[in-house]
Amino acid sequence: MGRRSPDGRAALAALGLLLAGALPAAAETILDGALTQGGMVRGQTAPGSTVTLDGRPLRIATDGAFVFGFGREAGPAAVLEIVAPDGKRDTRRLAIAPRRFDIQRIDGLPERMVTPSPRDLERIRRENQMVATARQHDFAETWFREAFDWPVTGHISGIYGSQRILNGEARQPHYGIDIAAPTGTPVRAPLPGRVTLAETDQYFTGGTIILDHGHGVSSTFLHMDRVTVAVGDVVPRGGALGTVGATGRVTGPHLDWRLNWFDVRLDPALVVPPMPTK
Repeated sequence: MGRRSPDGRAALAALGLLLAGALPAAAETILDGALTQGGMVRGQTAPGSTVTLDGRPLRIATDGAFVFGFGREAGPAAVLEIVAPDGKRDTRRLAIAPRRFDIQRIDGLPERMVTPSPRDLERIRRENQMVATARQHDFAETWFREAFDWPVTGHISGIYGSQRILNGEARQPHYGIDIAAPTGTPVRAPLPGRVTLAETDQYFTGGTIILDHGHGVSSTFLHMDRVTVAVGDVVPRGGALGTVGATGRVTGPHLDWRLNWFDVRLDPALVVPPMPTK
């Protein structure tokens, strides 16, 4: 249904050049990630430093690790400021690469899933607040530092950032990556994490799980048939979360995997290797 835009890969290929131009030769702070719309950036600095992004304080681990990200509409630049324990200040202007996004048309949805009733809208508002609350945790764990695995493998049927046209009507862009797979296919944790939301029947997203990887980074898994974890569970890398389904607003079974840094919506495709082929 959609195709992966080449812009994310181009941004990754250019990352070394961006960092080479941004970092002094003897800098203590190292950045690793895609400086582009939808990109997640991991950082490492001297323990005891303080770091802000456009004035927003970032959590710094005891060993100096931190993380931040850029949303779909971010850019063209952001200011990262690091203050070392000795008071030395390092201010960097980060260039955020723009991307072009696809248009994805989806037809055949039930009309109430495109234009909800006032009663349904009230339910949607409550569920959106639950999701927002679950994404505001700021746990000290640094699981986000590990390399991500795919939570399920299959055909990629929807990509991050696509403008959605539903039953002919323009709606919000898509903020995840859709992976088509049969109902009942196991869904596994791409990184270790703590469950902050586990719901079996949300209006748009059906079976929904949010797994927090620390420092505000979280994965969200939508449209699941079975949810086999509960809030508070700590799930290891590769641990079972449930199964692929076709619940909520869908036209067929798939997993919609989303990645956030607090309320900033990131592109999961930028943190995983190419989809394995069978």
